[in-house]
Amino acid sequence: MLTESGLRQAARTFVLIWAGLCAFTSARAQQGMGDYRDVRELPDTPAGKRVAELIETLNSDDPQRVRRFIEDSTTGPFREEIPLADHQQVFREVATGSGGVEFYGIRQYEQPRPPGEIVAIVRGKLDERWRGLVVNVQTEEPHKIVGIQFAPARPPHEAEPPPALPLDEALARLSDYVNRLVAADTFSGTVLIARDGKVIFERAAGQACKRYDVPNRIDTKFNLGSMNKMFTAVAIAQLAEQDKLSYTDPVSRWLSSDWLPAEVADRIAIEHLLTHTSGLGSYFNERFMSASRDRFRKVDDYRPLVAGESLRFEPGSDWGYSNTGFLLLGAIIEKVSGQDYFDYVRAHIYQPAGMTNSDCYDMDRPVPNLAMGYSRASDGDIPWTDNLFKHVIRGGPAGGGFATVHDLLKFDQTLRSGKLIKSETAARLWTPKPQSPNYGYGFSLEGQPSQRIVGHGGGFPGISAKLEMHLDSGFTIAVLSNYDGGAMPIADRARELLTNLKP
Repeated sequence: MLTESGLRQAARTFVLIWAGLCAFTSARAQQGMGDYRDVRELPDTPAGKRVAELIETLNSDDPQRVRRFIEDSTTGPFREEIPLADHQQVFREVATGSGGVEFYGIRQYEQPRPPGEIVAIVRGKLDERWRGLVVNVQTEEPHKIVGIQFAPARPPHEAEPPPALPLDEALARLSDYVNRLVAADTFSGTVLIARDGKVIFERAAGQACKRYDVPNRIDTKFNLGSMNKMFTAVAIAQLAEQDKLSYTDPVSRWLSSDWLPAEVADRIAIEHLLTHTSGLGSYFNERFMSASRDRFRKVDDYRPLVAGESLRFEPGSDWGYSNTGFLLLGAIIEKVSGQDYFDYVRAHIYQPAGMTNSDCYDMDRPVPNLAMGYSRASDGDIPWTDNLFKHVIRGGPAGGGFATVHDLLKFDQTLRSGKLIKSETAARLWTPKPQSPNYGYGFSLEGQPSQRIVGHGGGFPGISAKLEMHLDSGFTIAVLSNYDGGAMPIADRARELLTNLKP
């Protein structure tokens, strides 16, 4: 059981990684809510008044106003267990990334929402993205806010659909959109669009290092966040093709009880780890946050953080994003292959794909042409903070490695060609599983049956990344950013344009 300080640290950790998980988990949750309609007016209720107050505070982009809002209008763990600076950080990122929001309506779903919960739909003035402000309010006086979530939202039914455009005009529109975000300094990074492996659009913008005024280049290496989970999944699939392991193997077959207690490891299969249905959580826990990053370079170094972890639910019965699950997959790869995880991925994925600018680099060693990650400061004279002391010193099976957009295209094309794993194996990775309709084996699943999209995203302070492999149209979208949330608006706009082309 976590102590009071542990709860506080867990809450802080959640705020730090909110950008990386918000888009995926909220999109998954929205699908389970069924159809919806939007009421265009704020209700004259305590919850409606709190939403209006929230929007005004968000649009102010004023850290002191955020402080007063958190102190006066919220309560419970949301206020007490999350440091004020983290609240201010999230408000600052949403405000600057969106350019401020405009209220559209209150969303009502087929399934009734819990008492005290209200979902306001807003649209960014700058990035034009639809967001849901999910606000939970006390049902009794004084009706203070007990929880807030900023989440991507499905467009209103009444919203005018984007026009179908020829490819060249669609790319011109995308270029204009990127230019707008660059001019507002909400995007720093690289963008690549390819069709059938041929690059048709690329752009680099912003700075890889603000301290020395080093610009990003199209071949700059960016942190991938959780996108490394794709490489881990492909490595497991390779070993399964060689009959060296089975997706149904219990974790206890490969890992000893000093990783997980036998009564837990016996109940978790490899496929549960791959699909986030294991019931395990994240090793970014209190012990990790209070320890020196220098202690964690190899997969085995994380073993003390995982040992004794309990289950949130019975394996296979539910879905819950789990970094611990993919860390364990890395340990299994080492056990089965007899190789260090990093050596295995380098030899069996990066090298065959020609990914010469990809690896899990040690951050205390100089790596040429590598971007630092940046977050906007919540207050103070210096507008930016870097993520050097927030992130791991070396990435691993669950995330944190580096790549370029061109290397991501090489991975995409080599994977589609059947050179890394057989086509039927790839199809298995890209097939929805029980309790996991929007996630396969280490790959997120999006799009419609005729426009299948697979890939992964990644996010953390100073890290935003997205790879989309459009299986039916042949498009590849790769966006890497060293700003919080910087990749997602561009990846979303590119997908919107490319899935609605004029024949």
